[in-house]
Amino acid sequence: MDIEIFPHRLLNVDTAERLLNDLDSIEGIKRMIIHGPRLPPVREGHPDRRIIVVSGEEVEVQVKPGRILLEIESEDVIEDVKEVCEDHLPFGYNIHIGHFIRKQKTVSDQLKYGEELDNIPDEMVGLTDQNAQLSERAQILKRKDEK
Repeated sequence: MDIEIFPHRLLNVDTAERLLNDLDSIEGIKRMIIHGPRLPPVREGHPDRRIIVVSGEEVEVQVKPGRILLEIESEDVIEDVKEVCEDHLPFGYNIHIGHFIRKQKTVSDQLKYGEELDNIPDEMVGLTDQNAQLSERAQILKRKDEK
């Protein structure tokens, strides 16, 4: 099951970092995805294009955080997610339940990655822009207890 956290405005990178770290502490969340408009390339500079620390690992922010997609194990997790959102999103947000993250490899993946498709981790399915290089658009972070 997936849920979408849709803040009523685009998030500041500091807010997104705190939100993601608090969400990471919730048991029952399998994957988190930040979705939003791409930031300009590094050479053009942008105050939000920087490194944040999530789950103890450094991540380069490449989008202006607009939506957070979560793959969750059960509906019980939603109440915990709402509590975290109340703390970090005082300007308001909506939570939608549905299917937002692809779970299976598709024909498009086969066309993009060719023979390398079998080498792509299952955690990466549904996380990347089909027109972008995989290494430039997604990063897998292991939970502290999985390291």
